[in-house]
Amino acid sequence: MNFLITGATGFVGSALCQQLEQSKHTAYGVIRTPDAVLPSSVKPILVSSIADLIDQPILSEIDVLIHLAARVHQMKDTAIDPLSEFRAVNTEATKDLAIAATAAGVKRFIYLSSIKVNGDGQSEPYTELSRPQPTDPYGISKWEAECALKTVADETGLEVVILRPPLVYGAGVRANFLNLMKLVQKGVPLPLGAVQNQRSLVYIGNLVDAIAVCATHPNAAGQTFLISDNTDISTPELIRNLAKSMDKPVRLLPISPVLLTILAQIFGKTATVDRLLNSLTIDSSKIRQTLDWYPLFSLQQGLDHTARWFQNTH
Repeated sequence: MNFLITGATGFVGSALCQQLEQSKHTAYGVIRTPDAVLPSSVKPILVSSIADLIDQPILSEIDVLIHLAARVHQMKDTAIDPLSEFRAVNTEATKDLAIAATAAGVKRFIYLSSIKVNGDGQSEPYTELSRPQPTDPYGISKWEAECALKTVADETGLEVVILRPPLVYGAGVRANFLNLMKLVQKGVPLPLGAVQNQRSLVYIGNLVDAIAVCATHPNAAGQTFLISDNTDISTPELIRNLAKSMDKPVRLLPISPVLLTILAQIFGKTATVDRLLNSLTIDSSKIRQTLDWYPLFSLQQGLDHTARWFQNTH
């Protein structure tokens, strides 16, 4: 089979391209600069934007389109109208690409969505039956893209598969997770010892393996899956495990989460602190039951691999 991967040089796309090197399928990776690096077995498709991909003849040769490219969640968004910016890339471009794909004969469309479609957390784990309640422009644009894809599927027969991961970590991770590892590496005392939350995570190796399975498994057609490492962890436990993997001492101060929330509001860091204090868990049993898929790596193995990459590169 022929796979086409958008966002092929991104965090998830790079790992997926490496995963597909071991497969019998032919992979094409969409790139936006001629000097972009892909595995030798992945054939580059150079475009200036996703909109340009719509007119590419290669679409007629593709069996499965794996759409990873997106305008990602941004902690400090400088756009005048963030929702419009997110919709243009994540919703409208995705819909147009799906329409062009089905017209060209593509059979299956894999869409990497986000647990942000469901919301920012609740007392019970999210499932595929939980009512979508996106709270920010990124989550809204992802949910609207899912709705648009389902409409295209209903009208054309395109096999749409949607994956909603929580926080993805692994080699190449950036943003808050990378910043947390830097603090652990330096041995900075962190005021998170009293936090009693639970978070679901997914290791990049598990996510790309699930994407590869969804690309070919007959039972994946038309499905939406929530995916995780199948082990939840608190923020203090995460820090302790990272410190152990990095062979660093742990310095956790038992500061009241209420006080941390107040300080976050004062200093304009509410979104960042909420991710450290609040719970967000998912029940990923559906993908295991439907596709007989199980994570290749445990949470601790994923953290060990991530810590090893961090120490080798930082």
